[in-house]
Amino acid sequence: MFGPPRRGPRGARGARGTDRTAPTRLAARDLLAEAVTGLLQRPARSALTALGTVLGVGALVAILGLTATASSRIDARFDALSATEVTVEDIGGGRPGATGLSFPADADRRVGQLNGVQAAGVYWPVDLADDTVRAAPVGPRRTGEQVTVVAASAGAMAAAVPHFAQGRGFDQWHDSTARQVAVIGSGTAARLGITTLDTQPAVFIGGRPFAVIGIVDEVQRKADLLLSVTVPRGTAAKLWGGPGRERARMLIATRLGAARQVAAEAPLALDATHPEYFRPLPPPDPRALRGGVSSDLNQLFLLLAGICLVIGTVGIANTTLVAVLERVGEIGLRRTLGARRRHITAQFLAESASLGLLGGLVGTSLGVLTVLGVAVGRDWTPVIDPATVAAAPAIGLATGLLAGAYPAWRAARIQPAEALRR
Repeated sequence: MFGPPRRGPRGARGARGTDRTAPTRLAARDLLAEAVTGLLQRPARSALTALGTVLGVGALVAILGLTATASSRIDARFDALSATEVTVEDIGGGRPGATGLSFPADADRRVGQLNGVQAAGVYWPVDLADDTVRAAPVGPRRTGEQVTVVAASAGAMAAAVPHFAQGRGFDQWHDSTARQVAVIGSGTAARLGITTLDTQPAVFIGGRPFAVIGIVDEVQRKADLLLSVTVPRGTAAKLWGGPGRERARMLIATRLGAARQVAAEAPLALDATHPEYFRPLPPPDPRALRGGVSSDLNQLFLLLAGICLVIGTVGIANTTLVAVLERVGEIGLRRTLGARRRHITAQFLAESASLGLLGGLVGTSLGVLTVLGVAVGRDWTPVIDPATVAAAPAIGLATGLLAGAYPAWRAARIQPAEALRR
C-alpha cells in the first residue's frame, strides 16, 4: 500500500538532471481497509467509543420523530370539545346602576339564539369573604371548608356538559325564582362527607342552607366545578349581589366550525350599544398550539441530544489520541516506507470517521425503532421526516471527523527517525 517512490523508465533523469519520481498514493480502497483493520484490532474499545455517538444520534432522531408524532397528535386531539368552546369576559365594569355585572338578565337567551350555539350561560366565583361551607348548620368555625362557591346560570351548567353521579342540575326555574339549591362536585362531596342524596343533604354557606340536588363526577368543560359548590345565578345575585373582585364570564358551547363566528357576534348580541363591555376569547389556533409544543420539546430535548454528541465527540477524540500514542512505531514504519504526512492524517481521520459513521447508523436505527415503539404502544401514527433519517448518519460522520482532527494532526507531526527509536 505504501512504498518507496518509483523511478522513471531505466532510471531516466529529468531535463535538469533531477530524478523524476511518481508521487506516493494511498487508494481509497486501501484507506478504508486500513480504517476497518484499525477498528477491529480492539473491537470492544471501538464499540464503547462509538457508544456516545450512538446515544447522541439516536436521541436526536428519536426526539425529532417523537416531536413530529406528538405534534400530529395535537391536531387529532384538538377535537370538537376544544374547538367548540368560547368564553366571553365582562370587562365593562357594569352598566350605570347595575351591581358590577354587564351581562343582561337574559344573556343566556340572547346568545343562545345565535346560529351555531348549543348552550351558553353566565358564571362567576362568589365572594364569601371569610364564610365557609359546612355540611351541618352548627359546629366550630374551624370545621368549615374553604370551598369555592360558583354562581352559574342554567345555561352555563349545560355548556359545561356535566355527568351526574347522583341527582340532577338546576334549571331556569331555580334560577329565576332564586331557589336555595346547590350542585356539588364529587371532590367537594368527599370533603363534606356527603355520599348520597337519599337523605336529602344540605350544605350551609355562611349559615344559609342550600339543598343538594346533584353530585357531579365528571364535566367536559370547567373542570374546577368538581371542587366547587355551584348555586343558581339568581340566588347568588339576591344573597350576595353581583361579582366581586372576580369578573363574570360567559361559557358558550358551539357547533364544530362556528366558534370564531360566535365569538365575533356574542358581544353585539349581549349589548348592541356597548359591545366593548365584553371580550370574547375564541379557541386557540391548533397550528399555533402545535408550533408551541414542538418548539418547547425541541429546545429541551435537542439540548440533551447535543450534550450526548459532545460526549461522543470527546470519547472518539480521546480514543483516537490514545491510539496514536500506542502506534508511534507503526507510524514511523509507514513513514519510512514512503507514507506522507497527508497519508497518516487521512488514515486516522478515516478511523475516527468510521467510528462516527458506525455510531450514526446504529443510533439512527435505534432512534427510528424508539419512535415506532412509542407510536405502536400508544396507538399513534408515527411521523418521521426522511430528511432526519438521511442526515443523522452524516451527523455521526461529521462528529467522527471533528473528533479525529487533532489526533490525526498529532500523528502526522511524528518524525520517522524518532518514532523508530521509540
